[in-house]
Amino acid sequence: MICRLWRGWTTKENADAYERIVRGQVIPGIEERHIPGFLSIDLVRRERKDDVEFMTLMWFDALSSVKDFMGEDYDVAHVPADARAVLADFDERSAHYEVLDRRDQSP
Repeated sequence: MICRLWRGWTTKENADAYERIVRGQVIPGIEERHIPGFLSIDLVRRERKDDVEFMTLMWFDALSSVKDFMGEDYDVAHVPADARAVLADFDERSAHYEVLDRRDQSP
């Protein structure tokens, strides 16, 4: 399993707008592609002193599935124009991690 991690930062004023764009456009657009081996996506948010940090964690069954999503240069960040417009800064490249141990917990 592969975890694709990406981070972006907004001003406090743009944070809610960015969240709406990602939740309302970016994630649904990815889901509509029905990428083989794409398992799930998490969006997290952290308020900091001077800005707001967002992170996405995308879960894929294999690196080949990440390549199906982004192509051969799969490290390139997927940041549509609407999202870029409200970001103050962002990772130009995503990081990919091999998941060694993931333990789902029963309620």
